[in-house]
Amino acid sequence: MIKTVLIANRGEIACRVIRTARRLGLRTIAVYSEADAGALHVELADEAHAIGPAPARASYLDSAAILDAAKRSGADAIHPGYGFLSENADFAAACAAAGVIFIGPPPAAIRAMGSKSAAKDLMEKAGVPLVPGYHGAAQDPAVLAKAAKAIGYPVLIKASAGGGGRGMRVVERAAALADALAAARREAEAAFGDPQLLIEKYLARPRHIEVQVFADTHDHCIHLFERDCSIQRRYQKVIEEAPAPGMTAARRAAIGAAAIAAARAVGYVGAGTVEFIAPADADDFYFMEMNTRLQVEHPVTEAITGLDLVEWQIRVADGEALPLAQDAVTLRGHAVEARLYAEDPARDFLPQPGRLEHVRFPVAEGVRVDTGVRSGAVVPRDYDAMIAKVIAWGETRAVATARLVRALADTEIAGVRTNRALLAAIVGHPAFAKGALDTGFIAHHRAALLPPPTPADARILALATLARLLEERGHAHEAAAATADPHSPWAHSGGWRLNREAWQECLWRDGDSTVAVRARFSTRGFALRVADTTIAADGALAADGVLHATIDGVRVTARVVRHGDGVTVFDRGAERRLGVVDPLLAAAAGEAAAGKLTAPMPGRIAAVRVAPGEHVARGHALIVVEAMKMEHTITAPAAGRIGAVHYRVGDLVDEGAELLVLEVGVG
Repeated sequence: MIKTVLIANRGEIACRVIRTARRLGLRTIAVYSEADAGALHVELADEAHAIGPAPARASYLDSAAILDAAKRSGADAIHPGYGFLSENADFAAACAAAGVIFIGPPPAAIRAMGSKSAAKDLMEKAGVPLVPGYHGAAQDPAVLAKAAKAIGYPVLIKASAGGGGRGMRVVERAAALADALAAARREAEAAFGDPQLLIEKYLARPRHIEVQVFADTHDHCIHLFERDCSIQRRYQKVIEEAPAPGMTAARRAAIGAAAIAAARAVGYVGAGTVEFIAPADADDFYFMEMNTRLQVEHPVTEAITGLDLVEWQIRVADGEALPLAQDAVTLRGHAVEARLYAEDPARDFLPQPGRLEHVRFPVAEGVRVDTGVRSGAVVPRDYDAMIAKVIAWGETRAVATARLVRALADTEIAGVRTNRALLAAIVGHPAFAKGALDTGFIAHHRAALLPPPTPADARILALATLARLLEERGHAHEAAAATADPHSPWAHSGGWRLNREAWQECLWRDGDSTVAVRARFSTRGFALRVADTTIAADGALAADGVLHATIDGVRVTARVVRHGDGVTVFDRGAERRLGVVDPLLAAAAGEAAAGKLTAPMPGRIAAVRVAPGEHVARGHALIVVEAMKMEHTITAPAAGRIGAVHYRVGDLVDEGAELLVLEVGVG
């Protein structure tokens, strides 16, 4: 009988498994890398063991270190979470050899579904419909090029060994295939240790529908309905919901039966997800892959069924039969999940590792937040950039969506850029409300979802300035109270001046611009001059940044969080980052010379495509930076000659680091 569970993972999934395990009365063991020594999952567990340095290959992917931690802690079972070793058949087999229960499917099922190519062969034999494509063992570029031509462009390249969008590329024409294959192989090798690829026909504007299945060792296999995961970026899901909008009873029965057939074909046990791609304008569906683990989006299934899937995983791994038969599983209401990432949507979703100076999640009816962070936590560069999942349930889809919109408005993250505003824009979009979903949703509606930046409005500037003035006044009062004569007029901070009005200028950096706000002190607060507008403002600033203010006679509550050389203002469901400009400091340095190309994010050098002295054309790939399992290719902004290359493959770089010098125009 399972009494102690080791969670071989990190972040929100580790915290989520710990909560269920403790509710069941089980002892919990966490593992952590050097980067996660202060992480929340380490604190929540009954015991935690260090397993190595920050890079995943030296810690969370080190099966020997994890099994050693299991032995030292006396763990009966290991829950792998998702990602890392969760779909590693060798690790599952090693657990069995070590006498530790692997809370997941048997190694044979993982192997069968772990290779997308082999899985498609099995599914074809089981009668599960497939997308036209090539999933053979031959990986020579010429073979793949021939297969792509036979399939017909556009085609989709996918990593055979994994998911999550890693190694996935859409190729529109034959001339782009070679570079796409090379990049996909690199990503697949880095993420899964397996460079094998497959090629499929790329379906325009499809929906991504997946079915949650569960099987036990007593020959029972059921499905827990479907989820729609169509809204994605970089082929990775950002919004998921259950049930799928527009799903008829007949189609639900058909896709559920296909998912069960897929699971039975490989002798599946435990929780799994069978993923299908479906044309947006037809009832057809095609098998894509099976994820032999718990999915990130499992909370929406829990919300509509009232079940705890982690509890089911533990019970099935302990030899119990499934708690319910198929006809006893009921579907109630609707649930929508949004994945909150540390990334910059305006810069092609570049990861944004860094310190979370302020974190606040909503507490509301029908809302659940799964996270592994808190204020002061660091989003490491070595792992996935997800901060949290915000899930909302309602009796109807409209109610669930409305609750999620409000929950996202009440979510506050300062210190790193996030996709919160994008998530709110997606679930608030009319097309989303109509259920008009497909995997290109973000691209189709990009103008509305990612509008160009606009200058900070007068209200935001007034709130930021008021908080700054109140903070300075508080510091002045503290300093005065500490003097020998706290009542001296020279220690007073009211802003009084002899024979002139008292004005103070506050300078803010708003994007690439500097904005001045003039503040005049009065007995009733402050008069703030923003451009041509004068705003009467006063209020009180709490230690946690909550600002109770009166703006032109209107009472408002906002939050202004100071971090580093800037502030983040949270107001009416929106947020704005402003930089504090100190006029006593030297003027900031100008933009770097055009020929100096810098790192757009902290990361590692994945590839260097050029050498000093080499001549390149505009758009030529120069260097590839990898962070949080994603790659970003630096290309030449103009034709020229490479003057110097400052880094080698494997080197760590900070954001803004000069990578190389391009002598523009040198022939």
